[in-house]
Amino acid sequence: MTVGVVGVGRIGALLVDRLVRAGHEVVATDVRPERRHVVQEAGARWAEDAAEVAAAGDLVLTALPGSPELRELVLGAGRMITHMRGTAIWTDLTSASVELGHECARHAREQGVGYLDAPIGGGVGAMSEGTVTLYVGGRQETLETAAPVLRSFAATIHHVGENGAGYLTKLLINLLWFSQAAVTTEALLLAQHHGISPAVMQTVLRDSAGDSAFAARHLPALLRGDYLRDFGLERCVEELDSIDRTADLAGLPHPLTSVTAALHRAALDHFGPVDGELMGPAWLEEQAGTRLADSSRARRATPRRDQGPESADVRPLPRPHGGG
Repeated sequence: MTVGVVGVGRIGALLVDRLVRAGHEVVATDVRPERRHVVQEAGARWAEDAAEVAAAGDLVLTALPGSPELRELVLGAGRMITHMRGTAIWTDLTSASVELGHECARHAREQGVGYLDAPIGGGVGAMSEGTVTLYVGGRQETLETAAPVLRSFAATIHHVGENGAGYLTKLLINLLWFSQAAVTTEALLLAQHHGISPAVMQTVLRDSAGDSAFAARHLPALLRGDYLRDFGLERCVEELDSIDRTADLAGLPHPLTSVTAALHRAALDHFGPVDGELMGPAWLEEQAGTRLADSSRARRATPRRDQGPESADVRPLPRPHGGG
């Protein structure tokens, strides 16, 4: 099977490598011509544009930064799917909105092309290991046809419903994670203010009623001063605003969703479009005038009198954006 890949960024480059290693013939492209060498070094063929990839692929995978790029690829002037063969399947790995998923499904049906929305969970690390999770929306028979290729890089595949359901599921999972990160940070800052160190709280939270996937897997990074810079803050805000709009359109109560989105918009206004999935918690730290990592590090070891910030293992926060 010839597999096409559109988008050779952090995730896409690893995706191309996994597919080639699995024995597939791969043709790939990116809007940045300088990514050609990444494709060729992996053993895949470089295409000049998405139309060439679409025409060549039995299965076309798109791994784009977000909804704006997906909308342009599918609904813009190039209309990628108009170049696909009727027997081909398009599987999108982007984290996009459910509303855009419905639009993509309609255009795919008009072209007679199979379509799956299959955003990934696990990020760069999981893609490198071939253990990402896919949340798939679309027809069961389409998924069954695509599954042998998808298993080249996915350890777990959840079929969650019709087109758009995959996007919605991934955004809801992200919403819960961002919310857990924010409220856990608030709790630890309050505990720290009253003399309970973040390290102690980390231990106490484990297997308690206040435990969460964030506390178990990602809180240690925050306590090291690592704000998880594999994903841009601007994209975090895009996703949170998207799910906020979806809830609004549904006419359902969503006050906590709106608060989480507003917190991250404020962080974006303050720090600018920096990388970091934990910049919402960083903004809370900034307002509190303290960092959880500083306290955790101080508890682990008392620094020497002559030990300056350059020798610390805590990464500095970005400077405020535009003097904010």
